[in-house]
Amino acid sequence: MSQTAKVVTQFCRGAAGPIGSRQLPLRSFACPIAALALGISVQAVWAQQTAPPPVPAAPGASAQLHIGTTSGFDTETRLQNLLADHQFRRVEAQLDQLPAWQAQVYRGILANRSNESKKSIELLEPLIDQVAAGGNDAREKLLRKALAEDYLRLGDWAKAAEAYKALETRLGGKLTKDEQDELELPFKLMPLAAHNPTMTIEPCSPFEMQVSRNPLGLIDIPVFIDAHPRSWLLDPTLPFNLISRSVAKEAGLTLSQGVATVNTLTGHPTQLRATVIPRFTIGGVLTLRNMTAFVYDDSDYFFQRSNYHVEGVLGMEAMLAFDSIKVTDNQTIFVEPASENVSPEKHDPHASVRFYFDGDQMVVALSPSAASSDGLPMPPQPVDAEERLYAIDAGSQQTYVTSRYYDEHSTEFTGQTAVMFTLPGVTAFPPVPAYTAETVPLMAGEAAFDVHYVPVLTQPLGSAARDDVYGMLGIDALDQLRSYKFDYKSMRFSVVPR
Repeated sequence: MSQTAKVVTQFCRGAAGPIGSRQLPLRSFACPIAALALGISVQAVWAQQTAPPPVPAAPGASAQLHIGTTSGFDTETRLQNLLADHQFRRVEAQLDQLPAWQAQVYRGILANRSNESKKSIELLEPLIDQVAAGGNDAREKLLRKALAEDYLRLGDWAKAAEAYKALETRLGGKLTKDEQDELELPFKLMPLAAHNPTMTIEPCSPFEMQVSRNPLGLIDIPVFIDAHPRSWLLDPTLPFNLISRSVAKEAGLTLSQGVATVNTLTGHPTQLRATVIPRFTIGGVLTLRNMTAFVYDDSDYFFQRSNYHVEGVLGMEAMLAFDSIKVTDNQTIFVEPASENVSPEKHDPHASVRFYFDGDQMVVALSPSAASSDGLPMPPQPVDAEERLYAIDAGSQQTYVTSRYYDEHSTEFTGQTAVMFTLPGVTAFPPVPAYTAETVPLMAGEAAFDVHYVPVLTQPLGSAARDDVYGMLGIDALDQLRSYKFDYKSMRFSVVPR
């Protein structure tokens, strides 16, 4: 078991602790960096017993009503609930119950979730006017949001800016608080980058590179900005690339005249400008031309405790340059560069599982357990049976499982004492009773792996993005694997356990 499995650290995606004199971010999707408190035990970090915790309800009594499982809705409402619950296979299986044009809408949205942006655009673009005229706000919101994400993933900044503007203009007043938080960055940043060129990728062969761990316990990769060496934090779940103002200035980059003030990136008002990096090289091998990044003030990402200044963050946008990325436990990353001429790798479905992009989340379909409650191995399960969707946050050091997991495993905690769990620094969420699971057994295909010392929440946090998955797997969980791989063409996630 790796040492990080025994440490819960403060983390940027909902953590406590200073960045200089500032609070760490509130949103799980937006901030890629973590302030660590190494050497502190799990209970010392998250178990706060200043008052006796409320006694969790009997199994099943406190289970929230999970969308997608309720009858009594018309077909389309039921499918919308299933989408919100990440039940993509069930959505696909029921599309023949819809009129052809409505089924096309949801096929486009499913293509969006599976990172098939070109297919999604082909299906959705012809239906914009028809859907807008239909008066179904939920349907129009799904379509416009998926299209905007598709343009962004393809690096078409002009179309992405136009699509997000249309979404905000037509439906901004009908967004939930969660949706407003999720969309704040693209709503405010897209106008800054609307005229930026599309990034291009210079062909190269597959390669490997040695990486390092920064003082925050996260992965730094070697990059070059116009041949000048730098070390950037890797966070493939952050929507955008980020660069510090000092590094941008040293590189002679031109910053946008416009500035956007956002709150969900760091939890306090943060000013960002856009820039274009003419030549950006990853690992000294893979060169990107005209890569867009957003510029932050150095003080926003300076960690006083560790005296660490984040030079930049390589986010999901840069993943356009990868067909796949494999991270190993010996500080080596293997990269398959993007190529239009290479067919998706053929994956053994028994050795890998699907993952999806769902709004600001990367979610992976895991099997619920690798062992029965008595500790004996479970019989072989059908491929993709009983999927449980977990969010993966490669830029945080906080792993936990939600009340959805607890509802199915509550008997395993009989006799244990619950303590109050608070997402460090996230004042928006009240404390909830939680247990500690010494081991959470999971399966990716037929690969069984364990995650150790995990907080188990017994009640919802009150955020759809957090409560509608079975848990959040941070890098502290991924560190317990020998290797893990994301294949962006086939959208398969595979692991090699220790």
